[in-house]
Amino acid sequence: MIVAGCDIGSTWGKALIMNNGNIASYTIRPVHHIPVKTAHEVIEEAIRQAGLSSLEDIDYIVGTGYGRLMMIPFAHHTVPEIACHARGAQWLVRGLRTVLDIGGQDCKVVGLHEDGRIREYLYNDKCASGTGRFLERVAKVLRLDVKELSSLSLQAQNPAAITSQCSVFAESEIVTLLNQGKEIPDIIAGINEAIASRLATLVNKVGLLEDFTVTGGCANNLGLIAILEEKLGIPVKRFSEDPQIGGALGAAVIAAERSKEGGKKNGDSRP
Repeated sequence: MIVAGCDIGSTWGKALIMNNGNIASYTIRPVHHIPVKTAHEVIEEAIRQAGLSSLEDIDYIVGTGYGRLMMIPFAHHTVPEIACHARGAQWLVRGLRTVLDIGGQDCKVVGLHEDGRIREYLYNDKCASGTGRFLERVAKVLRLDVKELSSLSLQAQNPAAITSQCSVFAESEIVTLLNQGKEIPDIIAGINEAIASRLATLVNKVGLLEDFTVTGGCANNLGLIAILEEKLGIPVKRFSEDPQIGGALGAAVIAAERSKEGGKKNGDSRP
């Protein structure tokens, strides 16, 4: 059985194909100004990498993410990202109880029961200061690649204090710190410290239970993850695959289940 998940988020599009319960391929690309174009590009690339010919080779496709209802026309069914990130994370790391997804423009914490059912979840979609988009803006101000933020943060000797809770004002603080001659690794470490504090507060509102993991592209920011582990007092379980595929993987897992059950090929399920 061949199934797929397609996750069109606010900043990145992801598609993943599973063949008989194993990951066959996946692809990740920035979202175009026309998201439906991104959806077609990522699924077509995943199809190519999996050695398939076309969409017709896939038995069932589940869509998720911001663009799930309008931007993934080839999906047989759609599921909210909360459910997909939880299922994807649990597929990669068995026994997870808390999942933090750091998205492009929001953050989500999902608390899980022992059997994997969703216990509680919480969004933070009112401020971009703890998201991937904010880190992209930080990198732009510092004239760095986003990937450099991870390695440079680990080189910090005296992390700067970032006091603003607003991403716009935080950018102004960064410029001020640069003008004061602060070292770039110290500034990045200060940014990660501020973000980790906000994320830890969000996680604790849901109720932190081990085992705990982080999904989304920001999970690749080792400096941020190290500070978050320190604040929460427990280690972050790491994935064997790119943590950015969590939503697409969960969608593919759900697609496999629906296909086996003979699920209808339409509609949107709630978490």
